[in-house]
Amino acid sequence: MKTLYLECNMGAAGDMLMAALYELLNEEQRAQFLSVMNEIAPGDIAVSAEPSVKCGLNGTHMRVTVLGGEETGGDAPAPACEAAGESACGSVHAHDHGHHHYSAEELMERIGAMEVPENAKRRARQVYDRIAQAESEVHGIPVQEIHFHEVGSLDAVADVVGACLALELLAPDRVICSPVHVGFGEVRCAHGVLPVPAPATARILRGVPVYGGKIRGELCTPTGAALLRSFAGSFGAMPVMAVSQIGCGMGSKDFEAANCVRAFLGQEVSCSENAGTPAGGDEISELACNIDDMTGEELGFVMERLFDAGALDVCTTNIGMKKNRPGILLTCMCRTEDRERMVREIFRQTTTLGIREYRCERWRLDRSEYVRESEAGPVRIKRAEGYGACREKAEYEDLATIARREGISLREARRLAGE
Repeated sequence: MKTLYLECNMGAAGDMLMAALYELLNEEQRAQFLSVMNEIAPGDIAVSAEPSVKCGLNGTHMRVTVLGGEETGGDAPAPACEAAGESACGSVHAHDHGHHHYSAEELMERIGAMEVPENAKRRARQVYDRIAQAESEVHGIPVQEIHFHEVGSLDAVADVVGACLALELLAPDRVICSPVHVGFGEVRCAHGVLPVPAPATARILRGVPVYGGKIRGELCTPTGAALLRSFAGSFGAMPVMAVSQIGCGMGSKDFEAANCVRAFLGQEVSCSENAGTPAGGDEISELACNIDDMTGEELGFVMERLFDAGALDVCTTNIGMKKNRPGILLTCMCRTEDRERMVREIFRQTTTLGIREYRCERWRLDRSEYVRESEAGPVRIKRAEGYGACREKAEYEDLATIARREGISLREARRLAGE
C-alpha cells in the first residue's frame, strides 16, 4: 500500500505542507505543479520553490508572491479572519499584504474557477469549509457572515490549492499524520491576545491527538489544521513502512528546532510481512484474595479504585469457600513495582485478611491508538500487533456516543465507523 506519513513535530502551515509534498514529486511532476500553480491567478499569484536550511536540515520553502509582494513571517501574526468586528489568530507565517477580505462563498467560487484537477478543487473547498465552520463557532455567527482575512488572502489560497494539487499528483493510497505539535503560550493579534492553539485551530483539531510541547508560540495554523484533517485518514505513530522518499517543507519562522513538516512516502508493510517480530514481554505481579462478606456494589467500587490506582487488569471469579459459602476470588494484575500500592488499596477497600502474590511473565502485543475519520465523525481506533497477529478495534465509548447521538444500534454505529 502506497502510504504517505506526515510528521508534524513543529506543527503545520499551508506553505510547509505544500513544500513537503512538492519535494516528493518527480522532476516532471514538479514542472507540471509549478506550471499549474502559476496559472491559477495569472498576474496576481506567482509560485516558486526555493532551497531552505533550518538547523542544518535542507528542505524547500515555497515562495508565493501576490501582486509582486512576497509573504513574510513576522513574530506578531495577523488576524486569521474577521467576523462581527472580532478576529481569531492565524499563522506564525504571517502575511501583511492587506488583501481583500473574502466571504466563504466568494472563496468557493474563486477556487471552483481555477484550472486544477477536480479532486484538488474539492479538497481545497473542503479545507475552507472546515475553517469557516470553526470560525463560525468561535464567533457565534452564521457561516455566511464569515469574512476571511489572513487565511483568505490570495497567498494563503495558493498554499491550500498547492498542497491539494501536490497530494493529487502523489496519489497515495493512505495518508497518516503524527500527533500534532501546536505550541503553547499566547499570541498577539490585531484585536488582542489569544491562547495557543488559536480558537479556530483548536476546534478544527477536535478528536486529533495534539500536544503543547516545549516551544512557545503558535506552531499549527488554522489552514494547516484544516489541511491535515482533509488529508489524513488517521492520526498516530508511523506504521511499519519501506520509505522511498522524504520531503522537508520549511516554514519562514526560526525556532530552536528545525521549523519544518516532513513527509514520508513509501510502501506500508502488512502485519503478515512483519509476523516474526516479537512485541515484547515483562514481569507483572498477580495479587489474589478470597472474599465472602462483601456486596456486589462494594466489589464493583473496589475494582474501580484499583484501576484508578494503576492496575493493569482486575477481575472477579465465583468460587466456593469453607463452610460451603459462595465467595468471590478478586484478582488484580499490576506492574511489579506497583504491587505494594495495590496491596495497601486492597486491604483498605476490602474485608480480606490476606493477599497472595504470584510473579508472572507477561507476553503482550504492541498497542497503539489513532483517530480514523469516518462518515460518523472521528473515531479512536485501538491497534494491537506482534507475534504474527494484527488487529484493530474501534473504541467502545466512541461507538456508544455515535449510537446515542444518531439513535441507532451499536452494530450500526460500528458500520458507520468503518468496521
